[in-house]
Amino acid sequence: MTFLGRNGAVAIAASIFALSPLCVASAFGQSAEPDPAAILELGGAASQSLTGGGASGGPNVAVEVTPIEKWLEIEAGVTPFFSRNSTEWDTDVLFKKPWTLSEKAEVMAGVGPEWIHNIEHGKGTDAAGIEAALDFMFWPSGKHHFGWYLEPSYDYSFGTGHDQSLSVSVGLLIGLGSRRR
Repeated sequence: MTFLGRNGAVAIAASIFALSPLCVASAFGQSAEPDPAAILELGGAASQSLTGGGASGGPNVAVEVTPIEKWLEIEAGVTPFFSRNSTEWDTDVLFKKPWTLSEKAEVMAGVGPEWIHNIEHGKGTDAAGIEAALDFMFWPSGKHHFGWYLEPSYDYSFGTGHDQSLSVSVGLLIGLGSRRR
């Protein structure tokens, strides 16, 4: 196993998800500034297989909306992961619980279905999966027009081999449109 090793990667994933409830106690109110109607996430991602595969990376794009203020955010995204002998396209929909830490920082914990299309040596396979993620969002001006994010995640495939992986994505946040709180 490369990168962190199986035990190290599992320990990191367990720690991230075990610490996420602590964010609830730190939540503060938000400003009266209108929120974006949607948030575009543009960035890059790296992934490490926990079941014998190697490391891979690629760009990612997602759009996030808030149907229930302070309770539910829905993010839909796609990430192609490129490695030496394969390309994997991960498409997911995450249902997230948001917590506002300040006007400039938010954290969300989410889970949702994932569709995995893998092309290896010219042969394509498809599998359903599940993804769990933490999403840390930072808004330097306090207004939700431009910012950046860090999103570690764990993926489990229901396909042959039941592949598991840890991923992290980082990039820019761009607020689209506006809505009142």
